[in-house]
Amino acid sequence: MILSAEISQWSDALPKLFQQAFSDSEGEDEGKVIGALVSDLLSNTPQDDLRAAIAHDGPKVLGCILFSRLRFERDTRQVFLMSPVAVRTDHQKSGIGQRLIGFGLDGLRNANVDYVVTYGDPAYYGKSGFLPISEDFAPSPMPLSHPHGWLGQALTEAGATPFKGPSHCVEAFNKPELW
Repeated sequence: MILSAEISQWSDALPKLFQQAFSDSEGEDEGKVIGALVSDLLSNTPQDDLRAAIAHDGPKVLGCILFSRLRFERDTRQVFLMSPVAVRTDHQKSGIGQRLIGFGLDGLRNANVDYVVTYGDPAYYGKSGFLPISEDFAPSPMPLSHPHGWLGQALTEAGATPFKGPSHCVEAFNKPELW
C-alpha cells in the first residue's frame, strides 16, 4: 500500500470510492450524497483550500480522506476540516483509515496548519487524538445535528486556544443537510 497526497492522479476514482463505501455502510442515498460532495470538492474547491490523504495499491484506490479549509472571520490561524473519510469496504478493519489520518495530519503539520476539526464518531477519531470540542471553542459553519461528533485536534501550540468569530467552510460543504 502506498500513501499519497496527490489528488489529480485519482480525481476520477475518488467520487466512486466514496459513493461505494458510504452506500455499503449508510445506504445508497447517502452514498450518492457523499459521492456528489466529493465531486463538488474536487471540481470547485480552490487548490490551496483542499488537501488529501490517499491510500492505493497500484491502480486501485483503497481509501481517502479529504481536508478542506475552514476559515474563522476574526482569526488568522490555519484550520482544516477532515471530511469525508472512506476506506473500501473490502479493506476496512485493516488499519488503513488510521494510517490515512496519521499521514494526512503529518502533511498538515508540515504545511503549518494549526488545527483540524472533524465531524464523526468520537470513539473512532479519538484513536487518532481527536477530542470533543464545543461550539464556544470552534463554532461550526452550520448547525450540527449531532454536536457530540464535533471533534478537534491542535497541530501547533497556537491551535490550543478558542477560535474567534464565526466559521466558513468551502462552498461544497455549505449545505445544512451535510451537518
